[in-house]
Amino acid sequence: MPMIDPPALLPGITVFERGWLSSNNILLTGRDSTALVDSGYCTHAAQTVALSGQALQGRALDRLLNTHLHSDHCGGNAALQQRYPALQTLIPPGQAAFVADWDAQALTYTPTGQQCPRFRFDALLQPGSGIELGDRLWQIHAAPGHDPNAVVLFEAESRVLISADALWENGFGVVFPELEGVNAFDEVAATLDVIEALDPLVVIPGHGKVFSHVAESLGLARRRLQSFVRDPRKHANHAAKVLLKFKLLELQRIRYADFSQWAGSTRYFEMVHARYFPEVEPQAWLAQLTQDLVRAGAAARDGDFVLNA
Repeated sequence: MPMIDPPALLPGITVFERGWLSSNNILLTGRDSTALVDSGYCTHAAQTVALSGQALQGRALDRLLNTHLHSDHCGGNAALQQRYPALQTLIPPGQAAFVADWDAQALTYTPTGQQCPRFRFDALLQPGSGIELGDRLWQIHAAPGHDPNAVVLFEAESRVLISADALWENGFGVVFPELEGVNAFDEVAATLDVIEALDPLVVIPGHGKVFSHVAESLGLARRRLQSFVRDPRKHANHAAKVLLKFKLLELQRIRYADFSQWAGSTRYFEMVHARYFPEVEPQAWLAQLTQDLVRAGAAARDGDFVLNA
């Protein structure tokens, strides 16, 4: 598991670059306090705790922040809270009531067919405010689009941006509100404009490596967004394959019959099919998507099984 500390980053920032099932984790250490941004998926929680503990070198973890509440960004929260009982957890506003009541449906864990152990929160990351992490003041900016409640964090002096899934080196995260029939492509564009206005020198994304060619990545993201605006079915097809790939990353190997049953009982998958591809028989659509994943090298077939690749 790569642990990188690029020279362009501030002292006290350590990035755990994770696989695609888990988001990257960013550890910020200061003189008097420590903080971790995002905690990965629950099946990697033990690894998240181990990586953090190793880097903390005997110090306690004081704060845990979630850029948004998708399962791959907060699935390790419960394990970290158990490991560090005094840990203060901060989440963006918007879904706080769902976390307090633990509504897995409203939090999208049930409809996406994903897991997330219940966790608590102690405070909110209010957009427009700031928070001290690693002895530096980080600005909190709303970053709707991929998730309507997401935030990004920006340290103005060094111009380091923690972008979560609002901007990757080669794109951005699936625009989940669009799958529910809520127009959100404009919000993606607005968030990209916010990032451009911040003018970061270095971006720590939610997935993939830390990068500094920000203008090129913004241009790529905007071109990708425009292709989705022109053809929403392209985005929907991409989203369906992302959901399937996520399940393969989680399970690694599954009988195709069970894979089909999972897809048929997962509301987001059914919703995408009904809204965008009703003319295609569901099983035929799943077969085509699986074939696309195999052709792209993201999956493999072994008799009755589908394998992650």
